[in-house]
Amino acid sequence: MSRFIQLHVLTTYPASNLNRDDLGRPKTMSMGGCQRLRISSQSLKRAWRTSEYISGSLAEQFGQRTKEVGKYVYYALVNGVSFAESMKDDKATGDLKTLKQAAAVKISRAIAGVFAKNKKEYKAKDDAFNQKELLESLETEQMAHLNPVELNAVSELVEACRESGKEPEKEALGLLRKEGNAVDVSMFGRMLASNPEFNVEAAVQVAHAMTVHKGVVEDDFFTAVDDLNREDAGAGHMGVSEFGAGVFYLYVCIDRELLKENLGGDADLCDRALQALVRAVVAVSPSGKQNSFASRAVASYCMAEKGDAHPRTLAEAFLKPVDGGEVLSTAIESLESLRESFNTMLGEETETVVYGHGKKTLDDLCTFISE
Repeated sequence: MSRFIQLHVLTTYPASNLNRDDLGRPKTMSMGGCQRLRISSQSLKRAWRTSEYISGSLAEQFGQRTKEVGKYVYYALVNGVSFAESMKDDKATGDLKTLKQAAAVKISRAIAGVFAKNKKEYKAKDDAFNQKELLESLETEQMAHLNPVELNAVSELVEACRESGKEPEKEALGLLRKEGNAVDVSMFGRMLASNPEFNVEAAVQVAHAMTVHKGVVEDDFFTAVDDLNREDAGAGHMGVSEFGAGVFYLYVCIDRELLKENLGGDADLCDRALQALVRAVVAVSPSGKQNSFASRAVASYCMAEKGDAHPRTLAEAFLKPVDGGEVLSTAIESLESLRESFNTMLGEETETVVYGHGKKTLDDLCTFISE
């Protein structure tokens, strides 16, 4: 079975601002002596892992990425509900045995500290209690990615602490697990600085998507009318929204063997995860400014390669920006030409299937990926 799967994807986005920088502008980069529009890999992975294809179809193997484990443990203990219920509704109350606040805080910090460094402990100032500051102190400094087995272990420990009313012993805090990795953790990895033996190496590498041509950030001046201001026909609000448009190239590299290993050797789950990922890559757009631009797009083209040859991006095909009216067809020709050139130079060959542009369907692509 082929080890590496590589996806070379072309997607056309109309006016959009899918991934903003700190000033609210579309992210950009420089390549080939000109500016390109860019969508970060973090934005893409977030959209994929929370999509119906991954978090929906594989919900039973899906993890939680959060720095609020301690807060939800606290909610569960003081409100008399289970840990799972507290994560769904932080205002839920039940009839389970509840704990006093001081004990709940100690237990919450002990459990959260297993996964990441706790924030500074809350101290009331001048005997003035502040609930918001207390809850913030129960968060961890970094986000941690918990797999389903670990979430279940936290739930069980919460109930044990509820019964004892005491902070858990050190032996009971062995909550980290190497087995039972969530699909999203297995794909995109996790890092636990304080417990590196439980790190998971990402099996899916995702490049930042970039336009194959010069990218321009444009301004949209807009106004809003005050419906109840009948005396003044002018604008009740004015503003500027920035956007860009273009054909984006995206490269994704998947280590199939590592993904299967991360999933505990479950070949069926590995195949399901691969198909879910491919569908998400082709069909899911980041959510940024969708209400303003409705820039939902599916990939126009995806060249999938599989084999044991060393993986390589084909971004060089666009070192010289595409210019002219036939941007998409020119980009496709450039990709396929560079692939042939690399194969000839390296003396390597990969199996290839092309989705879209009058060729294979998405189902064909998924079948090819999972075989």
